[in-house]
Amino acid sequence: MGLISRRLFLQGAGGFTLATGGLGGYAFGVEPGLLLERTSYRITPPNWPAGLELKIAIIADLHACEPWMSAARIRSICETVNEGKPDLIVLLGDDNGGHNMVTAPVLPDQWGESLEILKAPLGVYAVLGNHDWWHGALPNMPRDEAESIRKAFRGAKIRLLENHAVRLTHRGQPFWLLGLGDQMATRIGRGRYRGHDDLPGTLKLVMDDAPAILLAHEPFIFKDVPERIAITLCGHTHGGQVNFPIIGAPFAARRFGKDHVYGHIVEGGRHMLISAGLGTSIVPVRFMRPPEIVDLTLGSPALVQNAGARSAI
Repeated sequence: MGLISRRLFLQGAGGFTLATGGLGGYAFGVEPGLLLERTSYRITPPNWPAGLELKIAIIADLHACEPWMSAARIRSICETVNEGKPDLIVLLGDDNGGHNMVTAPVLPDQWGESLEILKAPLGVYAVLGNHDWWHGALPNMPRDEAESIRKAFRGAKIRLLENHAVRLTHRGQPFWLLGLGDQMATRIGRGRYRGHDDLPGTLKLVMDDAPAILLAHEPFIFKDVPERIAITLCGHTHGGQVNFPIIGAPFAARRFGKDHVYGHIVEGGRHMLISAGLGTSIVPVRFMRPPEIVDLTLGSPALVQNAGARSAI
């Protein structure tokens, strides 16, 4: 290799190292811990009354831990949620930390105190996620069958739905809110799980033809959800967590199916919305999929149907 070509090679290699190092620093230190986006959807499913306009704020996958998702940051996120004045707030599971690359745990009573400030006229509801079942506040802490999570929700006056349904009324019109037990609650082998979900039993609790919304941590259940459900709201995938230009999120696509990773999904007239969530699992990295609060408006005839919009906060 000649002197000029060697110099160009070394300059190129150095530039590549700086570029990749910068991207790594951004993905590790900036996007997961400092950014927050607010993503808005306006959807009118076929079996949702157009005149029943309902604003739902969606929080998913907190994965509370220091320094990435501290109690103080969770409180700030909750304040931002309240600013949107939702009619209803839902939490879609995985509140425990998802990895051990932390400076300290954030215990359920700590993040529960932060969630206490959430306010909505129709209330705040939650389901459990797999990390809430698998271990304690961090993966290296013993599991307690999600009892600490349940206690935190009770303290925050958040109603936990585990294969349960509640009938709510908004602007004089009723609708049902269903919450499914976690589908991966107990590991029974490599890549095998026993869930605590009971979709048929939960559906039997719906006693009339009012529209219904289903909360489920993992999107796997969607294949079994009947058209009776207006929309299914899920987390778990983190929207891929790491997304590359052009190719997207190949790892998440292999795991969940390329069409069940993120956003508004329509299959055979059935609707599902998957949030990218707030925290991280496996490693504290996000790239091109920042933490997000989701604002969903159902049944708004004055707005464009099935549209999504995103803004940085």
